[in-house]
Amino acid sequence: MDWTEKYRPSHLSEIIGNGPAVRQILEWAQSWKRGTKPLLLYGKPGIGKTSAAYALAHDMQWETLELNASDQRTKAVIDRIAGAGSTSGSLTGAKRRLIVIDEADNLQGTSDKGGARAILDIIRDARQPVILIANDLYGIASDLRGACEPVQFRALPARSLVPHLKSICQREHIGCGEEALRDIAGSATGDVRAAVTMLQAAAIGKDRVDEGDVRTSNKDERASIFQLITAVFGNIPGNELLKISYEIDDTPDSILQWVESNLPALKDPHREAAAYRYLARADEYIGNTYRQQYYTLWRYATANMLLGTNIAAGGKGIHERINSPRRWQKMASSRRQKTTRMDLLGSLGEMMHMSRRNVRDGYLSMVSILAENEALAYARDLDLDTDQLTLLIHDRVKATAITKQLAAERKEEEKREKIRVKKASPVKEVVKEMKKEEAGAEISPGQTQCNPAPGEPEKPRGPGKQSTLF
Repeated sequence: MDWTEKYRPSHLSEIIGNGPAVRQILEWAQSWKRGTKPLLLYGKPGIGKTSAAYALAHDMQWETLELNASDQRTKAVIDRIAGAGSTSGSLTGAKRRLIVIDEADNLQGTSDKGGARAILDIIRDARQPVILIANDLYGIASDLRGACEPVQFRALPARSLVPHLKSICQREHIGCGEEALRDIAGSATGDVRAAVTMLQAAAIGKDRVDEGDVRTSNKDERASIFQLITAVFGNIPGNELLKISYEIDDTPDSILQWVESNLPALKDPHREAAAYRYLARADEYIGNTYRQQYYTLWRYATANMLLGTNIAAGGKGIHERINSPRRWQKMASSRRQKTTRMDLLGSLGEMMHMSRRNVRDGYLSMVSILAENEALAYARDLDLDTDQLTLLIHDRVKATAITKQLAAERKEEEKREKIRVKKASPVKEVVKEMKKEEAGAEISPGQTQCNPAPGEPEKPRGPGKQSTLF
């Protein structure tokens, strides 16, 4: 059996480290009431975010409903699964139902069309507690991020992992060397799941784990692009810098884009200009590499961009967030715009009974002019979000105001529908009938509602009224 599942914490008290985060989610659960903000657990993979959510549900005796990135997270799917779960009670008698939305920072692409918006709607209307889980806090849409209470989970120091690994060895009746466990804990870089996996790999077929057994099961220790960028701007010898570059998977053209995106961190325009000269020379080598298919030239490109930028930086270091390549950001933005455009054309085509191409080539400009004066009606009838309406009427401020108005209208409509359903409840009708029967049973024998009791004056009937008995 996989040890990561076998030794997954069942209670919050079993979570390793992250005491402040654990206390925060426990206090949130104990004081939860309708209208409380959902939690957003974030931090690097393998440090206990999902385990903490399930341990919380176990401690609070709550039922859980999970939706993760392996599911198709379209608006319709989320409304059907998580939406129903967030507004209905538990069928098993549990006190509450905890909605867990894992990998919330992976809501992107056409397969997740409308997913972030659907989750935001669920959060606003939820009558059950909701927890979102993400690796990257800023990978989540800003409006969704703002609707949640963030809880940061931090990577665990090696000294916190060693006792946990030792406990697993004792339960598995396996001997372990202290140095071996320290090596595993250090190689895991704060990842509990990776540490347990490495321990299991080292222990296969053995009754004792020593230092020599660990080296073959270490977590991949290849450098990351972030380590390389930090080294480029730091005071690192040239041979060490090149060694780090050989350990990462990125090609020189990709590394060049990373370095270029972080040159503004130099602040000094003269240093930045010098670095750009080295990058320009590296770019020439990269171009020649692809034109001549002579990949030996890559080493010259790498040396120019890394050693040159390192010299230009002067060992000042980088003291701000490392930025991903701007070109990639523009490409991602372009993909989002293309998806928004295709969705808008699809909605218009369905309304006009024609293909997307015909709408785009012959009618989009005309519809856009008409929509400027009837933006609210178009947004309501086609169920357009802010981006789609902005693309149609070319006014984001107006589009934002309209989508907010429609969201408020939907809320009001839902409230009215709930009141209507409540008033028309068949249970209430049955209770009314029972009360009528009880009232009839209290009338003495021989006395009817039409005839007064003996000695009681007959009540005058109003003009124009008549009684018919059947």
